[in-house]
Amino acid sequence: MSINVDEVKKDFPVLQRKINGKKMVYLDSANTSQKPVSVISAINDYYTNFNANVHRGSYQLSVEATEILEGARDTVASFINARKRSEIVFTKNATEAINLVAQTWGRENLGKGDVVVLTEMEHHANIVPWQMLAAEKGIEIRWIKIDSHGYLDVSEVDQLINGAKLVCVTAMSNVLGTLTPVAELAARAHNAGALILADASQLTPHRLTDVQGLDVDFLAFTGHKLLGPMGIGVLWGKEELLDEMPPFLGGGEMILNVSKEGFIPNELPWKFEAGTPMVAEAAGLAAAIDYLENLGMDNIREHEMQLTASALQKFSERFGEEITIFGPTNTEDRGGVISFTLEGVHPHDISQVLNEDNVCIRAGHHCAKPLMDVLGVPATSRASMYIYNDESDIDVLLEGLSRTKSIFGT
Repeated sequence: MSINVDEVKKDFPVLQRKINGKKMVYLDSANTSQKPVSVISAINDYYTNFNANVHRGSYQLSVEATEILEGARDTVASFINARKRSEIVFTKNATEAINLVAQTWGRENLGKGDVVVLTEMEHHANIVPWQMLAAEKGIEIRWIKIDSHGYLDVSEVDQLINGAKLVCVTAMSNVLGTLTPVAELAARAHNAGALILADASQLTPHRLTDVQGLDVDFLAFTGHKLLGPMGIGVLWGKEELLDEMPPFLGGGEMILNVSKEGFIPNELPWKFEAGTPMVAEAAGLAAAIDYLENLGMDNIREHEMQLTASALQKFSERFGEEITIFGPTNTEDRGGVISFTLEGVHPHDISQVLNEDNVCIRAGHHCAKPLMDVLGVPATSRASMYIYNDESDIDVLLEGLSRTKSIFGT
């Protein structure tokens, strides 16, 4: 089965919208993906027919709402091959998921002089929580560098993780598109006595993600990048680690009992899900996963590889040395994220001109300022592709870039 983009596009209402009489070319899925009708309908259906608080009611509506929430948990567990559904913790997003680990496991297990290893290509969400702990508790942060081609330089990894307690790595760079060797890093971390956390926000929407195969200890991702709604993310952790971690937030749902003397936390995963949960968002996330699995994750990966290879070739043929593309050139080693600079034109100017053609790309530091410093640029333009993009979208982008160059006289 291949991806029929013309048919896929019909499932996404916003892609039918025209602005200034021009069709939408959406190339910003690394930031957030668009939502198919099935996801929108699942959210609407919950509020129309099932809206009630979960777990606490014995009446039918509450029971049905609980089944929707917990059914979504089962869907997520299957999607990433979790051993148990109790290992799936719903959060607001991947940022909250990583902060949860930092503020619970980190506070319990890290002290002055302990080492956390990051990579130079991390999103701020997988940097700042550890910097906050460093400022508070005096932990040491070490960095795995990248090479000139946008790959992780693993030549000194064993030295860097020697004595470390935690390794944090993006599974796919949101700037470079680089697919990192997560399973290899997990093996090396475990050999050194360290745990490993993977930020899979960019990986999970685009290829099969198997937490058991990767053998990571924690994995975070967010719903809104894989066709799901904003406001829901996932933390997966090995059950034995989650069991030992203290609660993250206090309040309803996360307790078994409360007295004036103290409280007893709930069982997993509810120990980490304080307050009223995001039931509608969970319904939408489950519908998004169903949509992706119906297309087939292998088919999605193959489609994006072919489209990325074509885009890279067309960029080079059209602009030659005037364009700098960051990240690996081998599509086997990257996702459908293309960050670039165009000689003589600021990335923000590029995005503004493209907007006149209803072409949506991203410009800026992409929440990866340390990586921008390594690359030696203040910002890049970024086009990111997904299941609803095809060759025609790339061609419109290229025409827009040529027009941009002519406007700025470069």
